[in-house]
Amino acid sequence: MLSALAIHPRLGAQVVDKDSTPRDPHAVQPERPTVATHAGTVARGWVELEEGGEWDKAADGTRTFFAPTNLKIGLASRAQLNLLVNLFYDHAILGGPFAAGDITVGVKYRIVDDDRILGDFAILPAVKLPTASPDGAGTGTTDFSLLLISSRQIGPVAMDLNVGQTRRSGDGTSAPRTSGIWTASFGFPVSGSFGATVEIFGFPRTTGLLGTKGIAALLIGPTLLVRKWLALDAGVILPITGPQPRGIYTGFVWNFGCIAPRRLCA
Repeated sequence: MLSALAIHPRLGAQVVDKDSTPRDPHAVQPERPTVATHAGTVARGWVELEEGGEWDKAADGTRTFFAPTNLKIGLASRAQLNLLVNLFYDHAILGGPFAAGDITVGVKYRIVDDDRILGDFAILPAVKLPTASPDGAGTGTTDFSLLLISSRQIGPVAMDLNVGQTRRSGDGTSAPRTSGIWTASFGFPVSGSFGATVEIFGFPRTTGLLGTKGIAALLIGPTLLVRKWLALDAGVILPITGPQPRGIYTGFVWNFGCIAPRRLCA
């Protein structure tokens, strides 16, 4: 359920350059592995896949696994389409432990670059459709979300700040009607192709039948740029406050290249 509170899971700052200067469109722009996303967008006509796996252990010993998938397609020089879905393994799911979650469709639009206060600033409106069964990994609700994104480079450190809000349909019996998210993520080089990412993220308290206490957590782990078009990540998630499970994660980001006619690719 926690992954559904955010517009997207485990996305955020990385060591790869994400500023507004001209760049190789075949170079990955990882949003993994943190909850945050950056203001950068995939070049027009290019496609990038982010795939991960996360193993969580709650305070009562319950173990769950989910695999977040984010397909990013460049629509224009400042716009990117996001298609997101999670695969779950959880014995609490009715009908079997394996299930696919609801599909989320969003468009990230970069409004301004290198602003003195906002840095690179983008918005990410999104809608989560009730494509999965409420008896499985779905909430049975249609969710409307808006994420505000500020990114900037501070020396060798890439900093991403996010704040967002989600409003859901329904009566609150399957998921809280309103939820929020905040993140502060930092990616930096360590040695050669190795880097690291550190993030503090949180979900404010929700109300209603399924309301939860506020959550804050720390994510930290190494990153590796294998090729300009392929990046790997791994790490741990540690609770600071609230019912956040401990977790470990791993994943990759793969830039497939241009799928549109060459004349349309940036």
